[in-house]
Amino acid sequence: MASRLADCISNWVQSTPHAPALSSGETTWTYAQLHAQVEQARRALQDWGIRAGDRVALVGENSLALAALILAAGRLDAWAVLENARRAPAEVDGILALAQPRRTVFVLDHSPDAAAHADRHRAEPVTTPFGPVALGPLGEVATEAVHKKSSRQVAALIYTTGSTGTPKGVMLTHGNLLHIGHTMQTLRRVTPNDRVYGVLPITHVMGLSSGLIGALSSGAHLRLVARFAAAHCLAALREEGITILQGAPAMFARLIQDAPVTGRPGPSLRFIAVGGAPLDPSLKNRVEAAFGMPLHNGYGLTEASGTCWTRLDEDVADCSVGPPTPGVDIRIQDAQGKPVKPGDTGELWVRGPHVANGYYRAPEQTARAFRPDGWFNTEDLARQDRDGRVQIEGRTKDLIIRSGFNVSPLEVEMALNSHAGVRLAAVIGCAIEGNEEIVAVIEPVGEAHTLVAALQDYLKTRLSPYKRPTRFVFVAALPVAPNGKVLKQQLRQIIGELS
Repeated sequence: MASRLADCISNWVQSTPHAPALSSGETTWTYAQLHAQVEQARRALQDWGIRAGDRVALVGENSLALAALILAAGRLDAWAVLENARRAPAEVDGILALAQPRRTVFVLDHSPDAAAHADRHRAEPVTTPFGPVALGPLGEVATEAVHKKSSRQVAALIYTTGSTGTPKGVMLTHGNLLHIGHTMQTLRRVTPNDRVYGVLPITHVMGLSSGLIGALSSGAHLRLVARFAAAHCLAALREEGITILQGAPAMFARLIQDAPVTGRPGPSLRFIAVGGAPLDPSLKNRVEAAFGMPLHNGYGLTEASGTCWTRLDEDVADCSVGPPTPGVDIRIQDAQGKPVKPGDTGELWVRGPHVANGYYRAPEQTARAFRPDGWFNTEDLARQDRDGRVQIEGRTKDLIIRSGFNVSPLEVEMALNSHAGVRLAAVIGCAIEGNEEIVAVIEPVGEAHTLVAALQDYLKTRLSPYKRPTRFVFVAALPVAPNGKVLKQQLRQIIGELS
């Protein structure tokens, strides 16, 4: 039974060694070749001074080399500190300061941004059998204890986007990630016949767990793509036999601009799914019309990926995230910690084999969110329908207080996103004298000059007066993290600059 991430390929190395495992650009590795390259990467990490219990930072974008290094680090019982190279220099440097890795490896393959970070850090370029990298200096840092049970050893340290306050380093174990890989086999029915379009960053939990580990655990072929481009994605769907497409709602919003109005853009597609950010009904309907198949939904966090998924054999009309996945328990409670009535909204707590070990070097934050009995506070508001499906209603700490009334930004965003003139909207509260102003930041479909009046009229029948935005800001593109989440802290900076 698999106990480390790299173990997920062992069965396929024996049974289907010549089947494609990973591809990127014009290069494809079979399962046998992937096994050999992971071993090469393990030896390289050792040569670079990485020991069991060390933290090794991997800064890059989706590539064969990055995948090999992630799997290889786990073989050494080292922690892979995963950082997307597309993040700003200050963000990358902030994460490295928090994680204090023994060494940083900049994975240059398919990533000019990783090369720029490497130059800034004066890292040494190195040619390896698995791809080009650059090595930062070796640091004198303390190692972490190695768990006696490999499945409980930390495999990846992933920092949250830090949209509010200091980023938190989420300690994900081999067992956490392998559980989600197994769930991809059972609930998403991934098999060796599947070819997965891997545009979700493997430096983030969804791309790492349900993408990389989910595909490899199932013997499937993962087509790694460094950056999303609608034209490239549509061409791959038409020409490469892609059977599975997963992404954030923002990705699908951009994709359907170029997709046919009806019919499947990809003749081999088996299912499409979103996660990582709220899905609104308007986008769901447009995507399903363009693809000619249901758009499945899911819910999770960096701390607890794969908490809820819709089921493939259920055609869900609303934007439910589905029932909890097998092995996952949930409870919904009020502010006093008491269970809410069935169907009522409350704070969502989860427990299961997918829940992380806590936050690195942040005992107070860990104690607030993680309980000794295994329960984790998502800080999301949710309700559970009678059939067991979960509806995400917003965030407990993302409320706008307008004239004494609580306003959920998610509710306002969904109303705005349902308008034909809005490609994507985000809502934040901005302090004004004695109150909070609701500000809508909108990525319009076309010209914005007539859209304000149209939206104000449109929202009259959809939102109470106190929930309607009092200010509209239009941008060419909303700032989003590599995992598809809107970066609301950056929105505040944009609004501040326009004030």
